[in-house]
Order: sequence, then C-alpha cells, then structure tokens
Amino acid sequence: MEKTKLRYIILTALIAAICVIGSFIKVPVGVIATAALDSAPAVISVLFLPPVFAGAAGALGHIATGLTSGFPLGVFHVLIAVEMFAIVAIFAVLHRKNMYILKWVFVVIANGVIAPLPFYFLISPAFYIGSIASLTIATVVNCVIAIIVMPVLKSVAERAGVSA
Repeated sequence: MEKTKLRYIILTALIAAICVIGSFIKVPVGVIATAALDSAPAVISVLFLPPVFAGAAGALGHIATGLTSGFPLGVFHVLIAVEMFAIVAIFAVLHRKNMYILKWVFVVIANGVIAPLPFYFLISPAFYIGSIASLTIATVVNCVIAIIVMPVLKSVAERAGVSA
C-alpha cells in the first residue's frame, strides 16, 4: 500500500472518531432525534483529505449518530450515511475548486432539504416537511462550526509544515 493512501486511511479513521464524539452532542431541534455535531469534523476534513476519504468520514460519522440515538430510523440510517458520503464528497470537490460560497450553500440545501427527500416516500410527507427545518438548523450549526475552525486549522497546519 502506498504511503499516501495509508496516511489518508489513518486520517479518515481519526476524523471518523472525531465525528463519533460529535455524534454525542445532539442539536435540540425537535422532530429529528439524530441531529448532532457529527458532520462538522467531516466537512473540516476536506482540508486534508481527498473527496472520497472525507465522504467516508462523513458516512461513518452519521452511522455513529444513528447508533448513539438508538437508531430511531433503523436501516434508513444506511441510506442517510450514503447521502452524507455524497454530500461531503461533493463539498470537498467544490472546496478544491475554490467555490467558497457555493460549497456552503450546497451543503445546507443538500443536507437540509434534498437528503431527507426519500423519507417523503418512505415514511410520510409530514415527516419530510417536519424534518426540513430541523435538519437545516442542525446543518447550519455544523457549518458555522466548520467555518470558524477551518481557517484556524489551515493556518496551524501551514505553520507546522503540513499541506492543507
């Protein structure tokens, strides 16, 4: 295995572990019991990880949130984890293309409005409509944390000689 790939796997595991810690910090938003600070570390990881690895950290983070919440949506959390993988991976691509405003708009709309769309059909239209505000608020909280931490972490990494 290449040294770089091994480095990415280790960083992904570390970020996923931080996502697990964030999964214990719930965002009290009402309808959705699994809203937590699990995606902020995954979003921040785009500074150091390629899109696929950052997406994997986001997916693992969501699975941890589902588990720490008692898995209230059951196997649907696997679907949400796949969505989180895609959202964080696309966010990473937008970040690498220097689309600074678009990446934040994308993650809020994708996670708050588009990601719960399958539940319109799988659970009920009322569940979907009720979850939009909750998920959007939780996503904004995660994004604000990432917006604050990313420049500081990037600066620290650059001073330490690590490419970010």
